[in-house]
Order: sequence, then C-alpha cells, then structure tokens
Amino acid sequence: MSKVILITGTSSGFGKSIAEKLHSLGYIVIGTSRNADNIKSDYLTMSLNINDYEMTKQLIAEIINTHGKIDILINNAGINITGPLESMEISDIKKVFETNFFSHLNVIQSILPGMRQNRSGLIINITSIAGYLGLPFWGAYCASKASFNIIAESLNIELKKFKINVVNIAPGDYKTEILNNRVDSSIANSSPYHKEYSKVINSVNGKMEHGRNPNEVADLVLKIIKQKNPKINYLVGGLLEKKITLKSLFPDKFFQKIIMKLYN
Repeated sequence: MSKVILITGTSSGFGKSIAEKLHSLGYIVIGTSRNADNIKSDYLTMSLNINDYEMTKQLIAEIINTHGKIDILINNAGINITGPLESMEISDIKKVFETNFFSHLNVIQSILPGMRQNRSGLIINITSIAGYLGLPFWGAYCASKASFNIIAESLNIELKKFKINVVNIAPGDYKTEILNNRVDSSIANSSPYHKEYSKVINSVNGKMEHGRNPNEVADLVLKIIKQKNPKINYLVGGLLEKKITLKSLFPDKFFQKIIMKLYN
C-alpha cells in the first residue's frame, strides 16, 4: 500500500517541488494551501490556514478517515520577517513564530496519536540554514527556525520507542517564493540602520533570486523517506552553507566577521 504523505504549503517553492516528485513516484500526496482552489495539480490540494488550529485538526482527521493513516508529515509552510530588532513590531515577530513554530507544533501534536498507534511514522521539518546563524536584520526569522530545529531533537528522543523519526532539512539559498512571503519592517531613510539594512536585503535578495533549484530539496526528501534510520539534521545548499555547523570551531567574533562579509 502506498504511503500517505501530508505536506503543508504546497502552492510554490519547496512544498510544490516535493509534492510533485513524490506524487510522480506513486505516493499518495495531500498538499495544503490557503488558496487551494487556485492551484492546479495532479495531487490533492486541500484548503488550510495553518494558523487555524481547529481547521488543522479537522483536516488531519478527514485524511485519516479517508486513507486510514498518515505515514509521513512534511512541515513546509512558513513566512519570513526582516528588519532591525530594535524597531520591529512585537506583533510581527509573534506572527512569524505563530506560523513557523507554533502552528507546525500543532500539526505534529494532531498527527502523532495515529503514528503512535501504528508504531511508525516520519516527520520532516523544512527549516532553514538561518536556524544555525544570527544573520543581521533576520534575527526573528532565525530564532523561529532555530526553535523548530531544537523541537525535532527533543521529539526524536521522546518518540524513539514508537519508531517515529523526526528530521530537519535546513536549505540554504534556493530560488523560491519566500521573498514574497516576507514581513518587511519599514525603515525610514533617517533610521540609523537604513544603510546597513538596505545592503543586507539587497544581498540576500540577489542570492535567492539566483539561488539553487528547489528540486534538490525534493531529491533529499525522497532519499530520507527511503532510509530506515535517517539522521536528525540535514543541511542542503552550497559548500559553505553545508559546512556552517563548523562555526563551533571558530572564535565567535571571527565567525561573525565571515557572516558580515557574506551579507554586505
């Protein structure tokens, strides 16, 4: 029997690439999107506002009622936020954490009882290389992704006896629509951060507009699905991005200088 896979945020980017690849290989794929009616795909796409907890629980219950199970959950939906932390609205930061962290934790909580009962399951979180770094003017986004990384490590220990694996995939600079899903803090020309902020944002935009093909992430997802005992953390992207965890080998100030050069 084909595995049943639920993927959040499949309207574009990583979610779309992953859904298309897995569907083409015969998996039963259910994608979600806020605007499911506007999406044309060969796999089933269901409407979901991931920040609506009850709607999420009902959708998961509906899928299990129809297919009898959910074998794999891929948490992909997310938004970005940029700006100086000094002037960033706390409400905007909460919005990003709500989408990037709490809403996915709700999905996980809703899906785990079925996986535990089946004593089998795989949860893949699409996080970000930003979860390993304190990037200038991306602090809130980095923090939301770092939080999700840690949750997976804790869950792996808690769920080990139920034979459920939890995996993080942290992509680097890929060409996706994340730039269109960004909460930008407005920076006046008179802001003491204006010059540096503009340089960083232009640098990041350029890197992502000419970024790598998101199909690479879809290929990695397929590889993980086929593994009996996958790792907890996977970094995918350019050579420097994949080696970013080596930062622990360098003095903090030295590594900070490397980051400043990369984004200036």
